[in-house]
Amino acid sequence: MSYPHQITSLDEYKSHYKKSIEDPEGFWADVAQHFTWKKKWDSVLNWNFTEPKIEWFKGAKLNITENCLDRHLETKGDQPALLWEANDPEEHHRVLTYKRLYEKVCMFAHVLKNNGVKKGDRVCIYMGMIPELPIAVLACARIGAIHSVIFGGFSAQSIADRLIDAQAEYIITCDGAYRGAKDITLKGVIDDALIGIRFVKKVIVYTRTHTPVSMIKGRDVWWDDEIKKVETLGLHDFEPEVMDAEDPLFILYTSGSTGKPKGVVHTCGGYMVYTNYSFINVFQYRPREVHFCTADIGWITGHSYIIYGPLSAGASSLMFEGIPTFPDASRFWKIVDKFKVNILYTAPTALRSLMSYGDTPLQDADLSSLRVLGTVGEPINEEAWHWYDEKIGRGKCPIVDTWWQTENGGILISNIAGITPARASWATLPLPGIQPILVDEKGEEIVHKEGEAASGNLCIKFPWPGILRTTYNDHERCRQAYFSAYPGLYFTGDGALRDAEGFYRITGRVDDVLNVSGHRIGTAEVENAINMHAGVIESAVVGYSHDIKGQGIYAFVIYNGREDSDERNRKDILATVTRIIGAIAKPDKIQFVTGLPKTRSGKIMRRILRKIAEGEMSNLGDTSTLLDPAVVEDIKSGKL
Repeated sequence: MSYPHQITSLDEYKSHYKKSIEDPEGFWADVAQHFTWKKKWDSVLNWNFTEPKIEWFKGAKLNITENCLDRHLETKGDQPALLWEANDPEEHHRVLTYKRLYEKVCMFAHVLKNNGVKKGDRVCIYMGMIPELPIAVLACARIGAIHSVIFGGFSAQSIADRLIDAQAEYIITCDGAYRGAKDITLKGVIDDALIGIRFVKKVIVYTRTHTPVSMIKGRDVWWDDEIKKVETLGLHDFEPEVMDAEDPLFILYTSGSTGKPKGVVHTCGGYMVYTNYSFINVFQYRPREVHFCTADIGWITGHSYIIYGPLSAGASSLMFEGIPTFPDASRFWKIVDKFKVNILYTAPTALRSLMSYGDTPLQDADLSSLRVLGTVGEPINEEAWHWYDEKIGRGKCPIVDTWWQTENGGILISNIAGITPARASWATLPLPGIQPILVDEKGEEIVHKEGEAASGNLCIKFPWPGILRTTYNDHERCRQAYFSAYPGLYFTGDGALRDAEGFYRITGRVDDVLNVSGHRIGTAEVENAINMHAGVIESAVVGYSHDIKGQGIYAFVIYNGREDSDERNRKDILATVTRIIGAIAKPDKIQFVTGLPKTRSGKIMRRILRKIAEGEMSNLGDTSTLLDPAVVEDIKSGKL
């Protein structure tokens, strides 16, 4: 399969970028013509950032799974589409060719249809990292149902919140999942989530761990039993549902600056075009290469760069059930060598964790198959970048430092592997079609003085095909969160530096959202969970620099519970956060305080708390205007 829209030189990047700005509709129409459409579009783009209203390829008809599966069958039917490595290195790996994956997706599409799922229904998927997860995702897309994958680490309460928001009447899960040394009981968590929820019609359960589970008559069915019914009828094909380019493809929930997660909606046509375009360009994918994205499919990275981007390009995509340190810290490198991985795409948090084990896990690693390395989820620090370059890439693999978000659908700012310049810890240049600008607090564009760098809030002034269209069932929230801070602009929530050459370096969140191990967690969400604990009067949560995670969670808590040891009370609060959100949101530090620094109007001055958490005690600014300035001294003296 040739990639006619793959950039092959720096000059080509410059000319493609220029065209994408001067004639965006012509540019994206050229890219889009290389896909399978049932009907071509009536218009390429209609948009405004005021409502906001964004429509790409309006009037076009397609099914994304035809582009990920059917169109490859003739030429790539026997090539690996999905490669899978189990959590346990002793368990045999699995290879699904394009032909086999197509058959499995079609059969599971019949299962969904037989269980009442139809176009437009929302299907919640809560599974471990096994091939049946992308099979379920693609089967939903095949029949026109809207999938909403929930990361396996979320609690029953978090799942219930998402089910209710999406009104998802169908759930696909597993009895359990393996993750490192842990067995996770997924079906049990779903059962807890469904207490009090009456609208769920079916729960389809795949057997993975053989954990005993409760199966409710009339509601719960076994995946394998349902597949056997389809096999008995000899149903191996499934005619894909014809979708409009702007029909929703999936909902993915992401943390915001309020306590309630937002259901980001991506649509069929634009998302497909953009994930494919960014995949083949950023990674410079070559036919038959093995692409290993280590993300969980519960996050956007797994959607875009394990499933839709690679499969729409006819690539071989490797997914891994486990964690990089199980059974030991050589696991990633053994997987790279076993599957002759060419492209490795992982998170800075994983790299920093692996760095801490020293060189011993690398002693037997060959790694000569690697051609491109990538990072995602958070800015990478220089030390980790150089370690990745020297120890893993052996100085011969370009590193793509990719910046993007759940709302973006695909990579927006990144060097292109081996084509555009790389620089340690800099995302560098925008991809064609992406028009970033920096603005100050008033929304005024920050313009360079000759030869100088600038810093500000990162916004984007023009839509690209993969941009979110709305937040599910609450369009006003989408407008408020992304388009209201700076009228006429999409606000990313991140700050950035831009140097004299136009290279971008992401400096982190400027709103009340933390980036912990590449996962976005809203401070309000964590505070709400802490405040649910019976002994907590009030709390404030901020981020601080963490050697492994990038950002850690520091909680300041006013506690009036039982007289017990601080350590016991901390454990109780951590258990509460785990129960309400999940273990990924547990604070790293909990400091008990007598009060919080508030203005006379009652606003918590988190700026002061952030500085204390970072140890910047001498640079707190004027505290005399606070309601009770003495509180600050107490907090300083008790810093953990």
